[in-house]
Amino acid sequence: MYICTFFKFTSSIMNDLLIFNHIELILASTTAGLFIIQLLYYLITYARPLRQAKRRQMEAGQAKPAVSVIVYAKNESENLRKHLPALLNQNYPEYEIIVVNDGSTDESDEVLKTFKNEYDHLYHTYIPEDVKYLSRKKLALTVGIKAAKHEILLFTEANCEPMGKNWISAMARNYTSQTSIILGFCTYGPHKGFFHKLVAYDNLITGLQYISSTLAGNPYTGNGRNLSYRKDLFFAHKGYYKSLSLHAGDDDLFINESATKQNTWVEYSPESITEMAKIDRFSMWKEMKVSRAATQRYYKGWNLTFFRMENLSYFLFFIAVIASIVFGILGNWLISILAGLLYIIQFSGKAAILHKSAKLLQQKPVTGWLFLLELILPLFNLYVRIYRIFRGKNDYTFRL
Repeated sequence: MYICTFFKFTSSIMNDLLIFNHIELILASTTAGLFIIQLLYYLITYARPLRQAKRRQMEAGQAKPAVSVIVYAKNESENLRKHLPALLNQNYPEYEIIVVNDGSTDESDEVLKTFKNEYDHLYHTYIPEDVKYLSRKKLALTVGIKAAKHEILLFTEANCEPMGKNWISAMARNYTSQTSIILGFCTYGPHKGFFHKLVAYDNLITGLQYISSTLAGNPYTGNGRNLSYRKDLFFAHKGYYKSLSLHAGDDDLFINESATKQNTWVEYSPESITEMAKIDRFSMWKEMKVSRAATQRYYKGWNLTFFRMENLSYFLFFIAVIASIVFGILGNWLISILAGLLYIIQFSGKAAILHKSAKLLQQKPVTGWLFLLELILPLFNLYVRIYRIFRGKNDYTFRL
C-alpha cells in the first residue's frame, strides 16, 4: 500500500513537472541557480573563518617584539577615562601607549596628565586645533608613528578597549621576518534596540568579508580600531601620501595599498579582539559609513565587487522566490513549494553560519533579526553610496 501511494505521489509530481509552462521553468531554474550562488557564498566564503579558526590557533607564534600602541583621540575625555586603563594594564613585557590628542577642547589633556602620573609607559602629544587643509586624523597618526620608539605599531581608538589583558600579545605574536601587517577585529557590544542590531550586523558582515579575503590570500582592507603594521612599512609607502587629499583612508586605503598575500596575517582569536563603545546617534554611524564609502572608490582589486555581487544575488533570489510563490498560487503549486524550500534552506544555512561566526568573533548574534537586517543593510549601503555622490566634495581636505 505504501509503495502504491509513493508511486502515485511521484507520478503526480512528474505530471506537474510536465505541465510547467516556459515562464514557470525559467522562474524555477533562475531561483535554483541563485540559490546555489547564495549557498556557495556562505558555505565557502563567509564560513572560511570558522573552518580555519582552530588551525590558525595552532599555528600562532610566540614572538614578543616591543610594541608601540597608538591611540587616536578627539574630545574623548570620558572614553579615555573608561577605556585607557585596559590598554595601560596589558600583560606584555615591553610596550608603550601613545595617545595623540587631536585638538580636543574637552578635558582630555587633564585626563591624560592624570594617567601619566601613574603610568610611565604612557605618552601623549597634541595636534593644534587650528590646523587646516589636511586630514587631521592622518596628521595625528603620522605624529604618533614618528614618536613611536618601537618598530611594531598597534593601532586603536579612544572609544575602544581590548577584551582582555593579552591583546598586545595575541596581535604581536604573529610577526615573522615576512610579516608586515596584522589585521584584527573590533566587535560591537550587545546594545538594545534595532539600530544597534543593524550596526552589529554591519560590523559582523564587514569583518567576515575582510577576514575571509585575507585567509584566501587576498587582503584588501583593515579596521583602524584593531590594526598593526611595521613602522618601516609606513615609511616605505611614504605614509598616507597617496590619500592625503581625502579626510578618511588612514586604515583601509593604506592596507589596500600595502597588503599582499605574503606580508599580511589576520588574527581573530578571542584574546586579540577589541570592543567599540556604543554609538549613540544614527547620524554618527551614517557619517562613518559615508567616510568608508568615499575611500572604497579607490580600492584596487575585485574583492569589493565580489561581495557586492553577493548582495545583488540575494535580492534577485528573494524576488525570484516571491515571484515563484505567486505564480505557484495562481497556477502550479509545485513551484511555490520548491521556492519556499529553497528559501528556508538558504536562510537557515546563512543564519547558522552568521550565528557561529558572531560567537567566534565575541559578538552577540542577531539571528532573530536576520530577516529584516539582510534586507535593510544592503539598501542602506546603496543609499549611502548615492548620498556620498551628492556631498562628495566634503570627502576632500581641500577644494580645487
